[in-house]
Amino acid sequence: MSVQWYMKFTGAAMVVVGASGCGFWKAAQYRRRVLDLEQLRQMMFLLKAQILYANAPLGEAFETVGERTKGALSRFFLAVAKRIDSRQGEPFCDIWREETGNLGEEETALTKSDRQSLAALGEHLGFLDRDTQERTLLMYLEQLEEQLVQLRGHMQERCRICVSLGIMGGLFLMILLV
Repeated sequence: MSVQWYMKFTGAAMVVVGASGCGFWKAAQYRRRVLDLEQLRQMMFLLKAQILYANAPLGEAFETVGERTKGALSRFFLAVAKRIDSRQGEPFCDIWREETGNLGEEETALTKSDRQSLAALGEHLGFLDRDTQERTLLMYLEQLEEQLVQLRGHMQERCRICVSLGIMGGLFLMILLV
């Protein structure tokens, strides 16, 4: 066999493996998004409990929730708590919006729309009475639960599609290139 045949075979194999890897990566991102949203839901329940039952101020509530959990969302809550404690006349909604904007795509698998709805939550927290904060958190939790139900319902199917498209796309490119 010639060196040229080995080069073609190696190149084709690398294309198939690379495209398949992209498919597996996309499926893992989808699963990670579901896990991040589940963690966010859990953190919002903890925040609601801290505000309503522990009667904690907002900064302390965010700090407690951030310390009880792990990951990028935990760091997000701790950053919000730190900014609340050190703020000097800065409204909570501005702090929340900025910190939500700092929550990068590389840290979490939350989509742009997930971060936008999270940012919108901050518009109604911090300056209203406890009952309004509770209703706001409950409404956000309800919205989050509906989204999770929909994502979980389609997760297996979409992950399989991502993996299949990655593999088939790699095979298609291999055929075109060879």
